[in-house]
Amino acid sequence: MVLLPCRKIYLASGSYTRQRLFRVLGLPVEIIVPKGIREKRTPYGSFAQLVKDNALKKAKGVIQQRQIKYGIVVGADTITVQGNRIFGKPKSIKQAIRVLRRLSGKIAWVYTGLAVVDLDNNKIQTSYSKTKVYMNKLSDYEIRWYFSYVSALDKSGSFDIQGRGSVFIPRIEGCFYNIIGLPLAELYRMFKKIGVRMLSIVALIFCITGLNGCVTEYNLATQQEEWILYSTDREIKIGRSISRAVEKKYELTDDALLQKRVEDIGRRIVAVCDRQEIEYHFRVIEDEEVNAFSLPGGFVYINKGLIEKVDNDDELACVLAHEVGHIVARHAVKRLQALMGYNFLRILVSQAPEGGKLVTGADIAFAQIIAGYSREDELLADQLGARYAKRAGFNPEGMISFLKKLQEIHRKKPISSKSYLRTHPYVPDRIRVVKQELGKPLTFDDYINIEQRPHGQ
Repeated sequence: MVLLPCRKIYLASGSYTRQRLFRVLGLPVEIIVPKGIREKRTPYGSFAQLVKDNALKKAKGVIQQRQIKYGIVVGADTITVQGNRIFGKPKSIKQAIRVLRRLSGKIAWVYTGLAVVDLDNNKIQTSYSKTKVYMNKLSDYEIRWYFSYVSALDKSGSFDIQGRGSVFIPRIEGCFYNIIGLPLAELYRMFKKIGVRMLSIVALIFCITGLNGCVTEYNLATQQEEWILYSTDREIKIGRSISRAVEKKYELTDDALLQKRVEDIGRRIVAVCDRQEIEYHFRVIEDEEVNAFSLPGGFVYINKGLIEKVDNDDELACVLAHEVGHIVARHAVKRLQALMGYNFLRILVSQAPEGGKLVTGADIAFAQIIAGYSREDELLADQLGARYAKRAGFNPEGMISFLKKLQEIHRKKPISSKSYLRTHPYVPDRIRVVKQELGKPLTFDDYINIEQRPHGQ
């Protein structure tokens, strides 16, 4: 149910995308394209002030243009910034190509300014949102391919994130909708101040996530835009806290050669994975159980007992790549934020000395991770593991041979509480998705589960 405002809302923008986003909030809006408005593109104070002033200029321009006396007028302005260089909407394809070449392989910031003019109460609010954008290195072929499908002339910085441009952007920090041109959580906050109430469930979600920064990103592993309550820095802090608890509970190996073998293989996997902005840590635990696990923020642990079961580096690489796949897809942090809640995880990112609450929180978080991911998460990690192993120059069929080995181990002895098999799907299911990833033909056995019970029971 949506409670609509009784006042008319005008949007001082010709953007169809912004109009659609207003519909998400459940608000009817009349679009008015500002005419004769010259946007400033030289920062005289800050980039934030620049976009706020431009947004207000557009809103006031529309008020004069249409002689609007009542209602609410919203203005918005979006720019892309790299260093001290500002990029607005390009004026030609040639300019768009030059801009995208400049942004290629680098970090940029997207700023959107908002202005809300409440004519009924003679009040003006201005605000802004900024989002950090990481862009992959692009070849000239990729840039020209992109512009052969996408019109760049209506896009700040010459790229989009909701369309084909998403494949160039591995991650963002900040509000996804800010890049599109209308940071909904910030707009919602401004509307609340003037009494515009939206009771739709969608708007409530935006409000809640907005309180924590509206962190979203396009995940290359899942190929979806995802809401994440924690930035990369916070995820790393959570992982570090849990890793301390792990290393108090388990003994790390003192076999330097074994540790180096794992680290060398792990580094090759990391070099080709889809998440490069974090530092990965590979550690061997002195435990004979066949097990491996990963923590948020880049921490991978593998038991000595599992390493002794592999026949070669190919199989070991596939196991490590599977765990890296969990980290790339952010499975652990998503599981924790779903099961444990925001306030609980705050304990793990606190800067306080490691007291009782921090230790207890880390122990509980580790128990949740060891309890296992969903079947879909595990199968995706298998796919990514085979993909990364192949990219790194290992034989990805090592994943299949090791899975078959695990199946034999399972048949010979019961599954313990720390078993690598306990939390994973049927082995035939896993082999099937790996074969599909590698483009190998499937057999009849790949379509049926020959186990008598799921591994989690």
